[in-house]
Amino acid sequence: MFQQTLRLRSRVGRFALVGLGGLVVQMFVLEQLTRLTALDYRVAAILAVEAAVLHNFAWHERWTWRVPKGVGSRLTRAARFHSTTALLSIVGNVVLMSFFVEVLGWPVLLANLAAVAMLGIANFLAADSWVFVTDTVRR
Repeated sequence: MFQQTLRLRSRVGRFALVGLGGLVVQMFVLEQLTRLTALDYRVAAILAVEAAVLHNFAWHERWTWRVPKGVGSRLTRAARFHSTTALLSIVGNVVLMSFFVEVLGWPVLLANLAAVAMLGIANFLAADSWVFVTDTVRR
């Protein structure tokens, strides 16, 4: 039991670090798209979230959950990750950002940061309980 708790804490820490990297990717893409293009901030947010999701999947598979090569289907994990994390992040991000920007009058980047923070816990739970579940990964 103690070993499982340590593994979970370690996984949560790695998840958070990967998430911070994804946040940097997302904020950079969002800032570039809103500054350099005529895209609506919501469309730019969708594209920025997608860039972060792709970044995070690659790192989570190799480092956070340390999925050994040849275990299960990478395509299945990617589809699961996208169907949960991407969907949750895109829909949640656009809804929350719209509220923060349109109702509360927050700047776009601050609204994005708050939305990402609020969705992080739900993303971890989805990844840990469904996306990266294999006997060898659970160790």
